[in-house]
Amino acid sequence: MRKISAGLFIAADGVVESPDQWHFPYFNDEMGAAVGAQLGSADTVLLGRVTYDVFADAWPGRETAGGEDAPMAKALGDARKIVVSRSALTFTWRNSEQLQGDLLEGVTALKQENGGPIGMSGSISVVRALLAAGLIDELHLFVHPIAVGKGLRLFGASTEPLLLRLLSSTTFTTGVLHTVYGPAGQ
Repeated sequence: MRKISAGLFIAADGVVESPDQWHFPYFNDEMGAAVGAQLGSADTVLLGRVTYDVFADAWPGRETAGGEDAPMAKALGDARKIVVSRSALTFTWRNSEQLQGDLLEGVTALKQENGGPIGMSGSISVVRALLAAGLIDELHLFVHPIAVGKGLRLFGASTEPLLLRLLSSTTFTTGVLHTVYGPAGQ
C-alpha cells in the first residue's frame, strides 16, 4: 500500500494560513532538504485546488529558469499531480489531473494503486479530512518560532481527539522544529 505524507508550515500558535507572509525568514538549506525529502521524493502529489494554483504559477517557471531550485521544480513537474476540487478544472502544468468522485474513496483507491509515495504540501482542508479519516501516514509539521495571532489553524474545534505518535523531530538552526507524526495506532 502506498503511503501519504503531508507537509505543512505552521506557526507556534497553530496558524497554517498564508505562510508566504511569515515563513521565508526561516527558510534555509536544512528546511529545503527536509521539504525535498518529503515532497520531492513522491511520484504522486495530492493537492487542493488553491495550493495547486499557487504551485502551477510558480514551479514551471522555476524549472525553466534553471536556478538552484530547478531540480525540485523538475521533480514536481514530472510527478503525477492529482488536484482535489468540487469544480471542473483545466490544467496547464504537465501531468495534472483532477481527483474524480468522493475525496475519501478516491484517496483510498489511490493508496491501493501501484506506485511510490504520495506527497502533499499545504492543502489544509484536504489534510484535515484525510487526517480525520486516518489516511495520512506521516504528518510533517515545520513549526516556526513565531506566533502569527490570527488565521486558519490546522486543528480547529472538533468533536473527536486526533491521536498522533511522534515519529521524529529535528530542530533547525533557524529555530524551526520539524516534527513528523503518524497515527497513534501504528
